[in-house]
Amino acid sequence: MTVTLINPDGLPAIDVYHQVAVATGTKTIYVAGQVAWDAEPDLARQTEQAYVNVHTALKGAGASLKDLVKVTVYVVDWTPDKMPELLKGIENAMAGLGETAKPPATLIGVATLDVPEHLVEIEATAVI
Repeated sequence: MTVTLINPDGLPAIDVYHQVAVATGTKTIYVAGQVAWDAEPDLARQTEQAYVNVHTALKGAGASLKDLVKVTVYVVDWTPDKMPELLKGIENAMAGLGETAKPPATLIGVATLDVPEHLVEIEATAVI
């Protein structure tokens, strides 16, 4: 395994991601922000599709979600009450893909994305 996910002592253990990814591989893969081009205006469904797209991109580069070292999630008009919908989308994607990866993640609220219909965009970095 080229990626080890850890929660070092002294940092909080977060349920939805690990605080640190230690990567020992030799090839780094950068996945451009993924969106749900044909999803309805539903944050959970768009999040699920964006993660599936990240999976597809990684697979095309010879990697998997287990190889993720960092995920950045951009959400339009973010407020904390949107967290359950966002988590539902992530959980649905992981369940559908048979994955359990919880790499370090950053959530950033933004005013808008490339088109008004997009509610979430996910970019990722992996190491193999």
